[in-house]
Amino acid sequence: MIHKTAIIDKTAVIEDNVSIGAYSVIGEGVIIKSGTAVGSNVYIEYAEIGKNCKIFHSASIGTAPQDLSYKDEPSKAYIGEGTTLREFVTVNRGTAKTGKTVVGKNCFFMVSTHVGHDCKVGDNVILTNSSSLGGHVEVGDNAFISGMCGVHQFTRVGRDTMTAGTTIITMDTLPFTLCYGGSVGNRAVINGLNLVGMKRRGMMPEDIEAIKNAYRILFMSKLLLKDSLCELEKSASPYVKEMVDFIKTSKRGIARPGN
Repeated sequence: MIHKTAIIDKTAVIEDNVSIGAYSVIGEGVIIKSGTAVGSNVYIEYAEIGKNCKIFHSASIGTAPQDLSYKDEPSKAYIGEGTTLREFVTVNRGTAKTGKTVVGKNCFFMVSTHVGHDCKVGDNVILTNSSSLGGHVEVGDNAFISGMCGVHQFTRVGRDTMTAGTTIITMDTLPFTLCYGGSVGNRAVINGLNLVGMKRRGMMPEDIEAIKNAYRILFMSKLLLKDSLCELEKSASPYVKEMVDFIKTSKRGIARPGN
């Protein structure tokens, strides 16, 4: 059902079984796939919304990036199927640098969360109330970012991580870890491994043990980082190899355990 007060641009493609609430505006360059429900007072432009999404009232999707260098270059925002965007969520489209902002499947973004331009968010990611991703942030699958967290632009949040509320993430956070705000400036520090999350994902005990061992070598062995990586490269575990690759490709450096 499309409410009679909704405004739909003639270029928009609305598939069957889509509902759009009162006073919502569906602008240029929009595709909304079947089974998606759009609430009231929602604004969407230059975005592709996957199947069976739920977009609650007053959300704003695909709007221009908050970047002073942006000069109306063509770009879009992509929302994966099964994703829920609660009230007042904002997702900006990309800049000329990548041309797109991408949110994966089955994500859950709570009230007033923000995804900045050119972000790449994986599947099953949860953003809790008022958390915000700066431009060009990458978030891995199954990450959980708690309330009022701020993620600095160009930072990566590893998959299967859990971040405590009000934490400021300014350096890359390693996959499978727990992060919380340290005592200095509330910046993110590592606080162990996300063991509960890994078990819930069905990871085998031997895989979890390999990750534990990698953590000990990285942060408890007193080896230099380059020496720790050399040691970990001997591991046959794909999860350890993933951790090594994450560190080697980091441009901002990685967060480390606090005192």
